[in-house]
Amino acid sequence: MIVGILKEIKCEENRVSMTPAGAELLGKNDHIVLVENGAGIGSGFVDRDYERAGARIVSTPKEIFECADMVMHVKEPLSVEYDLIREGQIVFTYLHLAASEELTNILVKRKSINIAYETIQKADGSLPLLTPMSEVAGRIAIQQAAKCLEISQGGHGILLGGVTGVDPATVVIIGGGVVGINAAKMACGLGAKVYVLDMKLERLRYLSDIMPSNCFALMASPATLRELIKEADVVVGAVLTVGAKAPKLVTREMLKTMNCGSVLVDVAIDQGGCFETSQPTTHSNPIYTVDGVVHYCVANMPAAVAKTSTMALTNATLPYAVEIANKGWKTAMLENPEIKKGGNVLDGKVTYQAISEAFNLEYTPIDDML
Repeated sequence: MIVGILKEIKCEENRVSMTPAGAELLGKNDHIVLVENGAGIGSGFVDRDYERAGARIVSTPKEIFECADMVMHVKEPLSVEYDLIREGQIVFTYLHLAASEELTNILVKRKSINIAYETIQKADGSLPLLTPMSEVAGRIAIQQAAKCLEISQGGHGILLGGVTGVDPATVVIIGGGVVGINAAKMACGLGAKVYVLDMKLERLRYLSDIMPSNCFALMASPATLRELIKEADVVVGAVLTVGAKAPKLVTREMLKTMNCGSVLVDVAIDQGGCFETSQPTTHSNPIYTVDGVVHYCVANMPAAVAKTSTMALTNATLPYAVEIANKGWKTAMLENPEIKKGGNVLDGKVTYQAISEAFNLEYTPIDDML
């Protein structure tokens, strides 16, 4: 199979979907790897690194789309790429289709084979290709929140961990999954008072067992959230509904009860955001203020630490990419139910129920396509 590694074109996206080491392994499995010129520079990998690994460097994305059986991105295809996607071509990337009706309809029209990193799922419910970026995003969320609390950023001038004789900041994390636990680790490590809200008792017991004494795991409810955010200096939105839009958990009315200069960090912004006032931002213009509350809603947070993120992502995606390339998408899905869960739009049919429900589109069970 010919596998194409595209250069990211989303604003300030510095990651790349495959390291040279990953390209070498694909080559050892008798696949041809095409890499767009300069694709790895933002992550510290130059074209020569890929050539040494046996990949071929091509000049334009058009060449990759024309030649490759499977194209790999980090982020979703953008409008300039829509017409380049071929019928039957495998598109393997983060898609987040429930947040984009336009892209969903385009992929239906193109009749491509669209496998989403974020919905590949193990039998235990874990999301192996989302986990590494969730780990990064959770940690970055606290780094950025600490910065946003500074007066120069519009914050109310509180040091996250406080100092001797002065209270630390209060951090509320909505969701105790991978993002939430990594955010909690960072915030606790800096000395903040941390509340983690989750709806699963087993998860709360786990958090209570492993987290330090300045972390409090609480059952999530609208009433609890309404009370906590009144005192919160930082609120991190870390909720996830697999393959679907994020629920809006903090309303505009709730925002008005928060302290002026407090900070919201919406890690769920890729899936539409979990705060009513959330709008996607970029690394160069990451924040805005609503009702005196600073919002940080960068849609590709891990791109800020692209080298770490690219290496972590390749570690996770490579085994699946190799399996799809070795077997073809149909056989890979038939033999590996984890990959089958990744099928979002196949040959013009919406095969992921949460996406069909989001846009009232006809749903086709994926087994019907196999």
